[in-house]
Amino acid sequence: MKRFAYLLFIALFALNVQAQQAKYVFYFIGDGMGVNQINGTEMYIAANQGRIGIEPLLFPSFPVATVAATYSSSNPITDSAAGGTALATGVKTYNSAIGVDKDKNRIETIAEMAKKAGKKVGVATSVSIDHATPASFYAHQERRQMYYEIATDLPKSGFDFFAGSGFLRPEQTIDGKPAPSIYPMIDAAGYVIAHGIDEYKAKAATTDKMILVQPEGATRVDCLPYAIDRKPGDLTLKQITESAIDFLTKDKKSKGFFLMVEGGKIDWACHANDAGAAFEEVIDMDEAVKVAYEFYKKHPKETLIVISADHETGGFALGNSNYWLYLENFKSQKCSIEEFSKKVTDYRRDHQRDASWEGVKALLTENFGFFDKVKLTWAEERQLRDAYEESFVNNNIRFDQSLYSSTDPMATAAKLVLAKSAHIAWTTGGHTAGYVPVYVVGAGANLFMNGKVDNIDIARNIAKAAGYKFTN
Repeated sequence: MKRFAYLLFIALFALNVQAQQAKYVFYFIGDGMGVNQINGTEMYIAANQGRIGIEPLLFPSFPVATVAATYSSSNPITDSAAGGTALATGVKTYNSAIGVDKDKNRIETIAEMAKKAGKKVGVATSVSIDHATPASFYAHQERRQMYYEIATDLPKSGFDFFAGSGFLRPEQTIDGKPAPSIYPMIDAAGYVIAHGIDEYKAKAATTDKMILVQPEGATRVDCLPYAIDRKPGDLTLKQITESAIDFLTKDKKSKGFFLMVEGGKIDWACHANDAGAAFEEVIDMDEAVKVAYEFYKKHPKETLIVISADHETGGFALGNSNYWLYLENFKSQKCSIEEFSKKVTDYRRDHQRDASWEGVKALLTENFGFFDKVKLTWAEERQLRDAYEESFVNNNIRFDQSLYSSTDPMATAAKLVLAKSAHIAWTTGGHTAGYVPVYVVGAGANLFMNGKVDNIDIARNIAKAAGYKFTN
């Protein structure tokens, strides 16, 4: 009798563990999203409501929260490749590595583990599908710059759904040599490419493998537009997340899914030290998380949602003098610094003979609220006027280079003045070693309740929560 009771207890315990396993896993990665990017966004929203404090986003309100260290095996400060690989595999590696360890040996990703476990798998991003973070989940290459080689790994993965802006180098190897197009390879592997949401809706029902990219004629192939610059018809991270869930759940007999979604342009905005664009990108990722959370509410005992980042970008500081912030100033920013740079360039072209300070001043007022809603000190006004004199009158035009953009000196001056007026600051145009946040809700969230973690612990905990066979 005692033996029977013991066996019954073991059986019930096993059933309970199985019931708590995450059948559905969402893994959101805010590239470059440190603690201050999130705190600053919540304070920015509150400031726009006319009050001091925060207006909570959804994902920072998840019941389990901690921080993670991000160093790589080769550097105190990681890049997105090593950071993405650590988040995808639970293994530290050298900067620039994609899905390989420090000795350049292939390492299995949790997305690949999920596929082996019979799950549907999706990898999505707001930048190119062959960029470092998404690539870390399906590719295995020695260098992140091997975009063509990374893209050829995509059809080999057998994953069910991919989404992003497109591919950076579909017909050219890293050394610049022409190569067979990746598109016939993708087609031969059974993937259907949908350009935009309308094509997705038309094609999704008749294929088992989908790649969702931007609509035809998109301005850039390397990324979706910044949220602050978005126009009607642009593909969004929210739409990508909705489509991924729709596609990965259309087979009612499936064993569940694993979905990684990257908010990639948080990082791009922070590389450019563009706080206004960064705040809107964090809000945009939160909109995508809300889609996952609605799914979670329908399947609370079977769904795990994890939010983290590969590193912090920019050394973003909330405060650079006295005890005040004026984040409401960013409410008047109507476009990214990159987009404003294009507007200044257009003005230069269209007004080669009659460009004036009044004309440039009108541009600054229209796009940043300067001289109107955003009050400037004499020194800040002088900084803008000096930039005009140097670049328009003296014709000394030196573009400011960041990792993903190049900006007109007038746009650079506007960025610096806006930051100064709001009392925020940046220490770098690159990455830092700062802790990144980790937020969790759902089945297996208890695995993240042991205090500070390392980035490699996140993949290991997800695998454990979902019951994947972890091999690394």
